[in-house]
Amino acid sequence: MTDATTTRDGDQPGATYAGSIASTPFLLPEQPMTSLDEYLAGDGGLGLARAQELGPAGTIDELSRSGLRGRGGAGFPTGRKWAGVAGQAGSHHYVVCNAAEGEPGTFKDRALMRANPYQLVEGIIIAAFAVGADEAFIGLKASFELEVEALTRAVGEMQEAGICRDCALTIVQGPEEYLFGEETALLEVIEGGGPLPRLLRPFEHGLFAGGPQAGWEAKPLRPGHTRDESNPTLVNNAETLSNVPHILFRGADWFRSMGTAESPGTVVTTVVGDVVAPDVGEVELGTPLRAVIDAVGSGVGPGRRVKAVFSGVAGPVVTADHLDVPLSYEGFQAVGSGMGAAGFIVYDDTACMVEVARQFSRFLYVESCGQCPPCKTGTGEITARLERLEAGAGDTSDLDAVHAWLAKVTDANRCYLGTEEQVMVASILRAFPDEFVEHMELGRCPRPRPLVLPKLVDLGHGQAVYDLRQHFKRPDWTYPTEAPPP
Repeated sequence: MTDATTTRDGDQPGATYAGSIASTPFLLPEQPMTSLDEYLAGDGGLGLARAQELGPAGTIDELSRSGLRGRGGAGFPTGRKWAGVAGQAGSHHYVVCNAAEGEPGTFKDRALMRANPYQLVEGIIIAAFAVGADEAFIGLKASFELEVEALTRAVGEMQEAGICRDCALTIVQGPEEYLFGEETALLEVIEGGGPLPRLLRPFEHGLFAGGPQAGWEAKPLRPGHTRDESNPTLVNNAETLSNVPHILFRGADWFRSMGTAESPGTVVTTVVGDVVAPDVGEVELGTPLRAVIDAVGSGVGPGRRVKAVFSGVAGPVVTADHLDVPLSYEGFQAVGSGMGAAGFIVYDDTACMVEVARQFSRFLYVESCGQCPPCKTGTGEITARLERLEAGAGDTSDLDAVHAWLAKVTDANRCYLGTEEQVMVASILRAFPDEFVEHMELGRCPRPRPLVLPKLVDLGHGQAVYDLRQHFKRPDWTYPTEAPPP
């Protein structure tokens, strides 16, 4: 992991500056926390103690005042989300930590779980206390072996120490599919199903709710439950929950002393792609994107320039003329994009943007679950047309077909995947129209450079390991025999 901290002559220890790389990391310690004793020797446990002093309502109020926003991508105010779940009727509430990180270009949740799993577990316990849940779950992929080991150790030690005594906490190891990270599909996996998104949001129809929703069968009731309970469920991202103990102990004002008015605090960001040393680092919100690419990813190679930056595959492209956009929710919105989970894929001036569009579209097509036909069919048709265009075999009819499918790929969608396809592909068509024309006029790709979809298996010390099996994955989520071993 990159320590994105720098200091200036005359700075006081711990000084922070809005819009700079000088924020003091607190989520990513310099050395991983490997024992509960080590964690408690610092500030560990003090956030929970403060929450117990404030009570559930006071805890939610402090979190609301801090301005913490969800780090899973949407940026929804965390305090408001907690208040909404806590205020729902019903005798059973649940908390779910979403650690099923699968967005290309993103590794921040895994970095956090490796560096300090204890802060995450403490954050979950505080959340359960605040919303009145006596049971919580952590959902992450079974392939995250180091993270599963770290969390299992942390939960076990905190249970043995009596810190986790009021909330049963279960680690659920799930499948590789991208949709495992969608919040309603995550609930389905926890209940023993596949990663298939539901129609209703978790606060409306939560874990183990008795009544069926459209297209689903009712499941057997748990002891003590009734069939008319909705079981409101709080789902938060791993990074969001990792912030909670620090905010409760140090206070809302401390958190607001970093970042911007609308996006306070720090963010754990991933920078991969055409950079010298891909890595993960914690930076202060408000820092210019250009500075983040340089500090965390060591910039692009000698003689090259940044051409395009994507926050995963979920949002519109950020072009070279917007590299000074501040890393904040409002900053990215102002340039017509979204910060997402702050996992940035950087492409330099040698990259073919038609190929980038094709790769991203194929990923979304393959990972679409097929419950909403316009999504599965649309992403498939768009991908096929982009493949023709990238190979130089396409014409204006293919572009027309892409535009037509983009208009209806989101029809009746249960989740955001179809919207990701729509906004991402449309943004590339708008930003780089000449590249599509070049492919059609030349009958070939003018920038024939191999690109690998940056779906991360591992990341650290300036080296990224990508999932090469993704190239072979079929739209039915199977693999051919020639696919490389997992």
